[in-house]
Amino acid sequence: MNIAVVGYGKMGKSIEAIAKSRGHQISFIIDQDNPEDISKISPDNTDVAIEFSQPDAALDNIITLLNQGVKTLAGTTGWLDRYEEVTQLCQEKNGTFLYASNFSVGVNLFFELNEWLAKKMSQLEGFEAAMEEIHHTEKKDAPSGTAITLSEGIMKENPTISKWVNEPSKEDGVLGIVSKREPGVPGTHTVTYASPLETIEIKHTAHDRKVFAEGVIKVAEWATNQTGILSIKDFLKNE
Repeated sequence: MNIAVVGYGKMGKSIEAIAKSRGHQISFIIDQDNPEDISKISPDNTDVAIEFSQPDAALDNIITLLNQGVKTLAGTTGWLDRYEEVTQLCQEKNGTFLYASNFSVGVNLFFELNEWLAKKMSQLEGFEAAMEEIHHTEKKDAPSGTAITLSEGIMKENPTISKWVNEPSKEDGVLGIVSKREPGVPGTHTVTYASPLETIEIKHTAHDRKVFAEGVIKVAEWATNQTGILSIKDFLKNE
């Protein structure tokens, strides 16, 4: 499989290494030094493009790739207010597109557990929900895309919570998300329900960023044979 890596930070380098270890070729590496080369990516030379750049560049990159008919996976956050625009373009081009806030299989199982617990907790009184996410100091966005996905899952299953804020909160109906940045932390997410008498806590800890890169490549291997707007849930159904 020929893979274009769009964004060559730590995640992009990990994706390159895992792809090569699984026998794939890298057709392009697009970074801030050669952004114009994205115009050279096409279905003739690339089976799938993987977009992990920066929030201010991601949307333009995704639109360019879809316009060029390239199957695209995206993990960059910060552009999701334009998600419907991207999916509409993908449909118009009869293309393939998948966005995920996190490509780790373990995290996506954690998403399902989070929704199950949120539904159960919505039936109980006296518990306050809260979330904490910890990442390496190079991570620029806060809260993380994974934390936002977790919060959306909580709000979906617990109608008493209507919004999240990126700070501690005791306000009714508001989920407080605390973001911390510490050296060398690949990613830790904790969801807590606390009452005066007890605390329930679920937690996912990534020990190495390779878990995310490996997940991306596994999804890419599957997505090359798919068409349309895809999700990680679609991938997990086939695992």
